[in-house]
This record gives sequence, C-alpha cells and structure tokens, in this order.
Amino acid sequence: MNNPNNVPIDRLQPDLTQTPNLIRGVFFALVTIVIWVGFIIIAKASSQGSLTGLDIAALRILGASIILLPLGFWINKNKSPLPLEDSVSKDSSFAGLSPLSFKLTATLGLSGGLLYALFAYSGFFFAPAAHAAVLLPGSLPLWTSLIAFFILNESIAKYRLFGLALILGGDLIVGGPSLVNSLGEQSIWRGDLLFILASIAWSYYAVMVRSRQVKPVYATTAITVFVFFTYLPSYIFLCMTGLLKTNIWETSLDTLLFQMFFQGVLSVVVSGITFNQMVRYFGPVRTTMMTAVVPALAALGASIFLEEHLSTNVIMGLILVTLGIFFGIGSRSVKARTT
Repeated sequence: MNNPNNVPIDRLQPDLTQTPNLIRGVFFALVTIVIWVGFIIIAKASSQGSLTGLDIAALRILGASIILLPLGFWINKNKSPLPLEDSVSKDSSFAGLSPLSFKLTATLGLSGGLLYALFAYSGFFFAPAAHAAVLLPGSLPLWTSLIAFFILNESIAKYRLFGLALILGGDLIVGGPSLVNSLGEQSIWRGDLLFILASIAWSYYAVMVRSRQVKPVYATTAITVFVFFTYLPSYIFLCMTGLLKTNIWETSLDTLLFQMFFQGVLSVVVSGITFNQMVRYFGPVRTTMMTAVVPALAALGASIFLEEHLSTNVIMGLILVTLGIFFGIGSRSVKARTT
C-alpha cells in the first residue's frame, strides 16, 4: 500500500502538539460531524417524500459534479497547482477530469462514491434514522480498525481497544433495543444490512485515502468523477427505458435544487474534503472514533425534527461514546503488527 517502511498510518498525520494543527483538525472535525448529522436526518426525511433512493443518489452526484468536474479539469490543465504527495500518481484519468490515476480513481470511487451512496440512500427507505445513526457512522471505528488490521497490518493497542469498546457499547445502547425488536420485520432488516454495507464501503475508502496519502480535494474530486461516468449513464438509461422508476419529473424544482445542494455540495464536496482533512490530521482510526459522536447526535436530531422516540439510553450511549473518544484519541495506541 505504498508504505514501504511499515509506518503506522495513524502516525503519518501532522504533529497535533502544534496548536495550529490541532485547531485545524478540530475545525474540520466539527464541520464533518455537523454535516453528517444533518445528512442522516435529511436523508430520512427525504425518503418519506416522492423521490426514490436512486433519485437522491443521482441528485447527489449532479450537485457535486457541477463543482468538482470543472475543478478536476482545472487542476489537470494547470499541472496540479496543489502539489500531490510523492506516493500519489500524477497521472490524470477519465478524460482529464480526475487528478488521480484510473486505478486509484476507480478504487476510491467504487467504495467511497458509488457503493456508499447506493447502500446508504436505499437503507433509509427500509429502516428509521436511529438505525442509520448507529450502523452508518457508529460502526465506522469497527470496520476501519478491521480493514486496517487485515490490509495494512495495523494492530490495536489496549487503550484504543478499550476506547473502541466504549464507543461500540454506546452505539449498542443507543440503537440496540430497536434493532433487536426489529429482527422479525423484513423491511427493517434490509435497511440495517444496507447501512452496514455502506459503513464498510466508507471505512475502506478512508483507509485507502490515508494509506496512499491522497490529498482531500483530489480524493473527493476523483470519487465524484468516477460516479459521474459510471452511475449517471446507467441511471439515465434505465429511467428512459422504463426499467427504473423515477419521480424526479413530478418533484418540485425547489426540492430538486435543495437535494443537489445539500446531498451534493455539502455532503460530498464540503464534508468530503473536511473528512479527508480529518484523516490527514488524525489518521483513519482516530477519525472514525471522533465521528462516533454522530449516532447520539443524529438520534437526538431525529427525535426533535422527525419525532422519533428519544429515551434515556440515548443519553447513556452519548456518555459512553464521549469516554471512548477520550481514550481512543488520547492514546498512542496503533502499532504496526509484527510478522
């Protein structure tokens, strides 16, 4: 994975003992968390409207492409005015719109772009927002740790393992009871599975971005270019032939523009860059442990805006997640596994 010295990927980030680096990292974390919480609430609310999950995914891609495709073209035309890391190929691809090589663009785009969007948006049509809060961002630390362990030979030391256990315990307390009660309902089970698959896809993307040291704007541009060339043509063809149901033409222009702005501009462009900046400053494992606050916050937001039931287990889960973050981030706990 272009890490010849087997340096733990969580130790490749800037020195956080320097105050400016810490402030930047925290800022990117706050922006990412706010957008992710809003994503869960708005995506669930959108699933109760006329648009299908595939419609919302298409609007997400269109909104992001309006900004990122011209940006990718400009970067390549000006020969990368934002310098690439040495480990990243300077070759462009996809008609000169992606600043990364074809292979790297496809790898990142398939996991962090296509699969994540399809799994996540489809899941909201089967399961409530509380399930998404637990199984999308809530399980990121688990999948990221496992992927880093098996693919990059990264082990988890005891302090971070303890923090990870607290985070997962908090997530289970938040969503566990409703998940157990829903096992007999087929539709909710499908949604839960889709959320888990989306979380795995995004975790793989996060590990790959960090291991290849891809700059945030390049990673976000690359995944958008990939889904623009793969998903949109298939979506348009299926809609035109009647093989896929779409309600875009029956939806108001205001709704379409809002979905393009929030799902595309904010959720892809803004949070895509800020998330990758988090990975750059904190590493993939610490980043996903920080985003573990999203489940409780999203559950709270769903209670306020979607009138989903809020119980004391949400508060208890938030406390455990906060403690888990403290232990996970505060320890120098990821070490290279010896072979």
